[in-house]
Amino acid sequence: MVMTLYTIVPTLAVMGVSVYVLVLLIRALRKYLRTAPVRAEKAETAKTLGAVLKQHRGACKMTQEFVAESIGVSRQAVSKWESGVSHS
Repeated sequence: MVMTLYTIVPTLAVMGVSVYVLVLLIRALRKYLRTAPVRAEKAETAKTLGAVLKQHRGACKMTQEFVAESIGVSRQAVSKWESGVSHS
């Protein structure tokens, strides 16, 4: 088989594109691996609405009844939200 210019150029082009794609994949993987601590911290600090409500209510020294009256729901609804029984 004789290698001519018409067979060498497309082969080199395919090889070049393949190397470029490989470099991009390696860069993306390295970037993803470096963000592992950030992703772990984010998952750790993610809280439910009920947990945030309970924490904020406690920090502001508010009762469930006060919060309920302020937003126009029953005290039982606030209690259910904080305990995770109801998500509404």
